[in-house]
Amino acid sequence: MLKTIYLTAALGAALVSTAAAADLTFDGRTARATAAADGSFQLLADGKPVAIAAQPMRSRTDSVMFDALFALAQQDMAADRVDAIRDPAFNFGNPVDCECFQTGERWPYVWTRDVSFAADLALARLEPIRTRQSLQFKLSKARDGVTPGLFVAQDTGSGGSWPISSDRVVWFLAARDLHDNSSFMTETWQALQATLAQDRAMVFDSRTGLYRGETSFLDWREQTYPDWTRNDVRFIGDSFALSTNVLHYQALRLAEKYARELGDDRASEYAAWADALATQIDARFWREDAGMYMSYIGEAAHPVPYAKYDLLGISLGVLAEVFPAERARRSLANYPYVDGGSPVVWPQEAQQPIYHNRAVWPFVSAYSLRAARKVDDATRIQREIESLMRGSALAGSNMENYEMRTLAVHVDEGPLSGPVVNSPRQLWSVAGYLSMVLEGVFGVEADGSVAPKLPVALVPQLFGKRDSIELDTGSTRYILKRPRTLDGDLLVAEKIQRKGNTVTVQLEARRDTPRVSAFRADPANPNAFAPATPAAPAPQKRGNTWTIAIPANHQLWQDGIAVGSSATHTVTNDGHQHCLSLTRREGVLESLHSPMTCIGPQQRLPGATQWAWTAAKPTRVRIRLHYDNPNGPINTGVTAAVKQLAVHCAGQPVQRATIVMPHSIGPQDSTAAEFDLPKGSCRFTLEPGFNMSALEHFAQYNGGKGGRDGVLNAANVRALLIAPVAGDAEATR
Repeated sequence: MLKTIYLTAALGAALVSTAAAADLTFDGRTARATAAADGSFQLLADGKPVAIAAQPMRSRTDSVMFDALFALAQQDMAADRVDAIRDPAFNFGNPVDCECFQTGERWPYVWTRDVSFAADLALARLEPIRTRQSLQFKLSKARDGVTPGLFVAQDTGSGGSWPISSDRVVWFLAARDLHDNSSFMTETWQALQATLAQDRAMVFDSRTGLYRGETSFLDWREQTYPDWTRNDVRFIGDSFALSTNVLHYQALRLAEKYARELGDDRASEYAAWADALATQIDARFWREDAGMYMSYIGEAAHPVPYAKYDLLGISLGVLAEVFPAERARRSLANYPYVDGGSPVVWPQEAQQPIYHNRAVWPFVSAYSLRAARKVDDATRIQREIESLMRGSALAGSNMENYEMRTLAVHVDEGPLSGPVVNSPRQLWSVAGYLSMVLEGVFGVEADGSVAPKLPVALVPQLFGKRDSIELDTGSTRYILKRPRTLDGDLLVAEKIQRKGNTVTVQLEARRDTPRVSAFRADPANPNAFAPATPAAPAPQKRGNTWTIAIPANHQLWQDGIAVGSSATHTVTNDGHQHCLSLTRREGVLESLHSPMTCIGPQQRLPGATQWAWTAAKPTRVRIRLHYDNPNGPINTGVTAAVKQLAVHCAGQPVQRATIVMPHSIGPQDSTAAEFDLPKGSCRFTLEPGFNMSALEHFAQYNGGKGGRDGVLNAANVRALLIAPVAGDAEATR
């Protein structure tokens, strides 16, 4: 069972008469908070003293620990305010002027997703000017002075950044709450138009109706993707992630809103795109056997389900209302928790160190709390509030992440030790804690409305014998009055009175909240490690048939569909390429997919920029380039090679599709593109594309190529690979 927080009161000689000391005990470690008359606190965090100064916003509850940690979060936020930022990979580590929020004590720079999630959680409402300036730092024009538009910068990342990682649209999640500044609204509208158009052209896949790219925030590939992506991220760039698609949906809705306000005819187009995307998100990511939405699915060539789930993606989907109500409740209720709280991914990977794997991240817990409030899940609201308090109290700061069972900032397990990287006063963790207090406990929304949804289980801790608890923001005083009875599981507003700058809420216990049962991991195996990922299928060809052996407890998948119920499966050559993978099952848990093996006809056309091919009949083809891109390491950089592959066929309009060649270790295959070709000869040519090195934002980048040395969007192309596949042209010829 979850270890219980113990809060005890004791008078101290140095304290005011009504002040108390509070203990928080978890996993054999203890934190103690004491309050002073001037509004300051002293925190003893697992033996480490932390002085907390009086802060502009104050809570007054029966828990000195709760009040102290709220002040600590504000103190951490103040420490993240800077006049200049720096990073060794930019401007040679020299300061860059920016009255911004830095990302954390160990990360004195501004990163797109960190500042955006932090802004959305709390910073946009608490410090709009500095938040706006932080966001503006991530907007950029193209370096060539010709390409029109203002773009959101995707930070350095997997395979050379965008479009392998494509969650830069999270920026709009933050910008939507900063609409009180007309010039910033203009910039946001410009960035929406250019960024969404670029993503639609280069990231959107019309066959699946989804946007390609890496999971948002979960950007250390082998921590959450199969280990075989460690040195080859092509699959990540071809696959589809829940969180990234939900963020695109939110950006499209914001574009629709701005377009309607401006009388722009594209409003209906943005609305149609958003509606269609919501439908595909629900249809393609839902997994009925798990009762949850998957973190990602395979590429269009092999759109297999993956038994990987992530809390941020599910929470964002609940909040965006892209899930049907019942599935939203089920998905959140079925997501597991462990002693320390809700891990950010499930299940865990046994051979990976602690970072995203086996970890609680406070900002994700804060989004989970928001989502739990959305669906009235009292159990998860309670779990997330407790987890956030325990982590910051025992660490003495709002850390980047914690080991999931103990909430330790580091666990020594040899090569699996971690969290591998951690930082005090991590900005999105700070914002997550502030969001927990403002919304999660007091119910104060960003628009000033008040809608408390407080678990009855927290009444003894927060109210004690008090008649009310209070939040004073400096401009408004919010008072939650104790309910008359505790017969229920969730406290909501019975009556709200506003008088001057005071809002008084009479709470009542609600009995009709939806019944959900938060699922806890098997106590006998609380880490719940996924089975090891199998090796790729090894088809054996005899004549016109391939035979694939299926080991015991394994599942074979062909072209995105589970096939084969015996020890072998056969595929007859039908003139099309077919792609295969294996998963392994142990009990209720399923492994991630093996590498993909494709069988069937495929031609290799040597050359670097132009190729000719003749079709004997109307045919749908899948194209990849065989290439190498030595312009950066697998885990970072801005020089993923992005090109447009154009197909010229007699008597038909030119077709184009994006081909991405991420950083590689030696020769490998690119992302795929598919075309419907007529009978006869066609010519394929490579045309210029766009990558992040093309932005002015990266002109000061010195951490790799494509920065100070100029735009670089190139790879060594060796051949074009062309394979016929089943498609509309073949089916209707």
